[in-house]
Amino acid sequence: MEHVLGSIGQQVLRALAAVGRVTMYAFLVFAHVLRPPFYLREFKNALFQVGWLSLPVVGLTAIFTGGALVLQIYAGGARFNAEAVVPQIVAIGMVRELGPVLVGLMIAARVTSSIAAEIATMKVTEQIDALITLSTHPFKYLFVPRVLAGLITVPLLVGVGDIIGIFGGHLVATQSLGFNSVTYLQSSYNILETRDVVSSLVKGCVFGGIATLMGCYYGQNSGRGAQGVGRATKGSVEAAAVLILGANFVLTSLFFSV
Repeated sequence: MEHVLGSIGQQVLRALAAVGRVTMYAFLVFAHVLRPPFYLREFKNALFQVGWLSLPVVGLTAIFTGGALVLQIYAGGARFNAEAVVPQIVAIGMVRELGPVLVGLMIAARVTSSIAAEIATMKVTEQIDALITLSTHPFKYLFVPRVLAGLITVPLLVGVGDIIGIFGGHLVATQSLGFNSVTYLQSSYNILETRDVVSSLVKGCVFGGIATLMGCYYGQNSGRGAQGVGRATKGSVEAAAVLILGANFVLTSLFFSV
């Protein structure tokens, strides 16, 4: 019994220590945001990599999700003669939950893994040590631009994903289910409130910060060799996905708790 309790206690302490390390790392990154020097070229490149290059996968994910959501809600609503509420539920579902969460998970899959692999490779090949030798702070040059890019671009991607998702639902509803186009769009617009849109964008900002921060953290703390790079990449995506889902629950509770 003592062995079991001791093992559980060790795991809890390790988890708390990991939370502490990530928290301190986040404080260090944000502490360098407003301190010069600023590497605008790296920041612009991060904006391009995190934002623009993620747009195709975000768009495809959103449009197929919106279309599938319409079919599911229509099939369920038909049991209660409530097909007319399909536009409203799709709009709320995409903007409040599915849009931000799916975009966040896509960013975790694409961007977090890429950042972790890139920085871990730089560590293995001693490029980070070379930056320090050249009096270039790794936080300023590598981490801050990527985290800032995530904070700025992911909310924009979430907004685009919400619009494309609603459009995907509209396309399926009007072409396959016989909905009137104008009525569908008007119903979607009328049901949404300012709080819905704000919550979606805030979630995007938080998810973008989590995704890029986890990529930087696991990349910097990777082990040596190819196995270390692989473990860092896998761990970063797992941590980002779990934290995004956890943050989504917390933010939803804050915005929509009764």
